[in-house]
Amino acid sequence: MLEPAYQADVVIVGAGVAGLSAAHRLTSQGVTVAVLEAAPCVGGRMSTEKVDGFRLDRIGQLLSTAYPELRLAPGLDGLVLRPFAPGVLLHGDGRHHRVDAPAGARSARGALHAVRALASAPRGMPGPRLVAASRRAASRRATFRVLPGQGTASRAARATAPLGGAVDQARLGAALTRYSTVPVERLLARPELPAGQALAARGLPARTIDGFLRPLLAALLCDPALTTSSRCADLALRAFAGGRLCVPEGGAETLPELLAQTLPAGTVHTGVRVTSVATTSVTTAEHGEIRCRAVLLATDARAAAELLPGLRVPDFHPVTVVHHTTEEPPRTGTALLLDADRGGPVAHTAVISEVDPSRAPSGRALISSTVLGTPPADLETAVRTHLARLYGIPTHRWETLAVHHTPEAVPAMPAPHDLRRTVRLLAGLYVCGDHRDTSTVQGALHSAHRAATAILKDLGASGSMHRADPTPTAQAA
Repeated sequence: MLEPAYQADVVIVGAGVAGLSAAHRLTSQGVTVAVLEAAPCVGGRMSTEKVDGFRLDRIGQLLSTAYPELRLAPGLDGLVLRPFAPGVLLHGDGRHHRVDAPAGARSARGALHAVRALASAPRGMPGPRLVAASRRAASRRATFRVLPGQGTASRAARATAPLGGAVDQARLGAALTRYSTVPVERLLARPELPAGQALAARGLPARTIDGFLRPLLAALLCDPALTTSSRCADLALRAFAGGRLCVPEGGAETLPELLAQTLPAGTVHTGVRVTSVATTSVTTAEHGEIRCRAVLLATDARAAAELLPGLRVPDFHPVTVVHHTTEEPPRTGTALLLDADRGGPVAHTAVISEVDPSRAPSGRALISSTVLGTPPADLETAVRTHLARLYGIPTHRWETLAVHHTPEAVPAMPAPHDLRRTVRLLAGLYVCGDHRDTSTVQGALHSAHRAATAILKDLGASGSMHRADPTPTAQAA
């Protein structure tokens, strides 16, 4: 009997980074793919608004050069990552405190010699080269120091730092060093607790947790309450300790756009709304039924549950990003600035145009600040007041470019959390996204990797698949 006609081997619903990455893995094996996206452009939550020459991210997710999928995912060879200064800059007790991650230090003993910072990689270095630079820094030590001009670096001042005293700092440095080298399997084998409880159970003092690890994990996981699974938090700390925090050059949208542009022509179709799915077809509002051999849902968790009732919808961490501009930027360089005191709504902020000059026109600075949770009613005033304290300069003349509030920005990962939720619902129907893995870009890409592997196995793909009929006419991206 003849095989029923179909228009693609696999239909992928959703053109975020997960769906586009899965499409790359499938097409590289000769599988014909149609990616259908309801929005007019690709990217999903990784979108960037353009305003008067500025590039303004809506969520402002931080990446790490230690994310394996940034190196492994096909289609990302041309991705350029812009690194922040090594480690982070903490504001606490009226001072700025530099905390440099060990970046793969080989011994915990080295953390006791808190005397050097990581060497900065040259700006503009492409992703793979930046990763290599981070690896070459593997022998450097964790560093904790009060920056010049931010108060006296006396012994008394150091004792009141957000990191605690010298013994506490050494203990933290040793912990970060261990994170940078411990195998992932060992981290995942640890007992699972809420992150705050797990850190306290490991002997880290409350001041170190609240003064450094809480604001750091808030920046990485958008969870200042530290209710996230300790295993997810451990993975985030491992990436911080073993790599460099960074952002894509040109804005968050660069990553999905690069994936879309390097797919075979005609693969991605925007402005196509899927209304129902089955194992061998999807139905669209604009173009009727599209027949296929398998369907991959690569939407956000809520959209996936609307198409497949019964899928779990997690809670979410709301994120608000406020973008300001000024002619005279704060003098924090390329540092990511965290508030150890939690003295206002801003969780973290940076002069992002120093990190990535392509995000602002010449002569203007772009300051991007992230507020977690429900924003205060007087958001504009509260953020300006807080930023003035964090940066130590007046902010009343800063121009507000945009305020982006995303209520369902990041899926929550409370303990217990399954980091490898199944991507194969049944033969012919699959699902991927950051809600099936960890709520990071690494998690979205890794879930796509797992889904593509499952699809190829079920289809028995080897070499070129059957030639498919053309899909209905739609706007190609």
